[in-house]
Amino acid sequence: MKTEVFTQKNMQTLQDFLRKQGKTLTCAESCTGGLIASKITQISGSSDIFNGSIVTYSNEIKTQELGVSKESLQQSGAVSEGVVATMCQGVLEKFHADYALAISGVAGPSGGSEHKPVGTVVIGVLQKGKEPQIATHRFQGSREEIQEKSAQKALLSLYHLLDLV
Repeated sequence: MKTEVFTQKNMQTLQDFLRKQGKTLTCAESCTGGLIASKITQISGSSDIFNGSIVTYSNEIKTQELGVSKESLQQSGAVSEGVVATMCQGVLEKFHADYALAISGVAGPSGGSEHKPVGTVVIGVLQKGKEPQIATHRFQGSREEIQEKSAQKALLSLYHLLDLV
């Protein structure tokens, strides 16, 4: 059974693995507002494996900083698999990393719609030279709970990609 909670021990294992491999990580966050980056940098020595991150909360910044097209945003919205895939690629290139996490969602309590209710979160994980793995999730809870669950799931997605389970 795959673990569903990302612990400090998991973070240490992840960082030790990346360090041993000489690999780096970056992230592009929207609905989590930097929570993933905060979790990464809670570990001393994370600068060995963490190049930096960007919070692209507005669509304008997603376009300006990560190359997300205005057309994609208009057609699919910021909370979509295509936008998150572009965010992954854009942040990987911007921070010259080997792995990227990207996340966009509706943390609530407002902002939801019939097709994208509060708790809808799209998470992407990208390994340099590969296709991104993108998945849409539905989380329940308060804004803070949705943000926490989203950050946990993003980190777990990378953990599973690296087969560290």
